[in-house]
This record gives sequence, structure tokens and C-alpha cells, in this order.
Amino acid sequence: MTTARRETPRERYRTQLRAEIKEHAWEQIATAGAPGLSLNAIAKRMGMSGPALYRYFSSRDELITELIRDAYRGLADTVRAAAAEGADLAGLGRTLRAWALADPQRYFLIYGTPIPGYHAPDDVTQTASLVMECLLDAARSLGEEAPDDDPHDAQGDDPVRAHLAEHREWAADHPADAAALHRALLFWTRLHGILSLELAGHFTGMGLDPAELYASELRALAR
Repeated sequence: MTTARRETPRERYRTQLRAEIKEHAWEQIATAGAPGLSLNAIAKRMGMSGPALYRYFSSRDELITELIRDAYRGLADTVRAAAAEGADLAGLGRTLRAWALADPQRYFLIYGTPIPGYHAPDDVTQTASLVMECLLDAARSLGEEAPDDDPHDAQGDDPVRAHLAEHREWAADHPADAAALHRALLFWTRLHGILSLELAGHFTGMGLDPAELYASELRALAR
């Protein structure tokens, strides 16, 4: 039996300092947005020099990547835990909304407006695919019935499904058929549309409850 290697005091200090830097980064994003993230401003806030902070994150992009990884991991872990407990498609939708409302800044970092000049590495996309995998599993479990509000599917001539049957790279090697792919995409686009508008405050003053609108979409998608 092998014994896990313990972190040295220096390694523990580095881990703690990186975590503190990320906390300050989230605070800065909350006030100035991700495009305005500045390592020098964080260093000043922490009483460090810029060059000293760059020993922990070599660039702004490296720090942004780490924040995105954390956000995707948090969402993936939350969705997978709900799926493991038996959540259906509607349950996963409620899980997504609760996660987003609990921390809008993390939601907007991964699903909001792209940061100019920033390109995420491939492993970030791979982590994001774990969420879609859960959605595809749930969509597949509903069978081949189409959403009630899709007249094309009722006639068996939906061009989107025909397209998805030939363009399924985004689903990797998941065994979902075109019907499940279509339902998962509808789920993804409709619910993120409502969430993005709600978190950005665009429903304010309209006299409606975003939670009710979201629940209505869930019922339509899960029928």
C-alpha cells in the first residue's frame, strides 16, 4: 500500500496564496467584469508586487483559465451529483438554475459574453462536456417523443433532427439518437436564454416571475 505524499509547507503556502488570488479575482470580476481583470490590481490589493504575483499565475489568461476550470468543475460536479440521485431532465434544469442564481459571476464567466482575445484550452471544453453528457442521458431516457410544441416532429419531417443525425460531433461518442440530441439542444438553448436574461436583470420591470417562465419551459421540454 502506497502512502500519499504530503504537501511541503512551501507547497501549502503556494496553494493557499493561489486560492487567495482567485478570491480577489472573483471580487474584481464582480465589479469590473472579466475583461477588466488585472493581476497588477490584485497584487496591489494583496500588498504584493506585480512580479511577485506573476510567480503564481504567469498571465491574466492563466488566471482566467483557472477560474473557468473551477466554475465548470463546480457545475459539472453539481449536475452529476443530481443525476446520480435520480434527477430527470426537469430536475437537472432546476439544478442548473439554482447553481446559476447562487453565483451569477461564475455563470457569466462560462456562459456570458466571450472575453476579447482570450481562448480557452481544450481541457476546459472537455470539462464542459460532462454537463452535456448528463443532459443527453436524461434526454435519451424520455424516448423519441417530440416536445408538444414542435409541429415538424409531429409530422416526422423535422429538418433539425435530420441535420443532427449527420452533425453530432458536439455529443462526442454519446449513443443518443437524433431525437435526444434535439431535445438536449432545446433544453440547453431555451433555459440558458431565460437564465441569461434573468441574471442580467432584463426581466426587471416587466411584471413577471422568471421562475415561472423557467418552470414553464421545463414542463414543455420534459413532456
